[in-house]
Amino acid sequence: MAKSLFPIGVSVVKVMARSAARNAVKRQLQAQGVRVSHVRHAEIMAQASEYLASHPELYQEASERVRRMGIIQAYPRIVPGSL
Repeated sequence: MAKSLFPIGVSVVKVMARSAARNAVKRQLQAQGVRVSHVRHAEIMAQASEYLASHPELYQEASERVRRMGIIQAYPRIVPGSL
């Protein structure tokens, strides 16, 4: 049996959640009339980190999207000492 790619799947979820947070920040800036191209990338990422910290549900949404895409599957929780 091939080894699981679970760690890669976790990384994909994190990247997708961070991307969703970044897009939300960009939409907020645009709604304020700010041209996103005039905002430093580092500032957008700092705001995205804050947004992600206050919206942890983005991780769950990203996880569900990744599962629908077939990148990862639902894994049972491994209990220490059970192996």
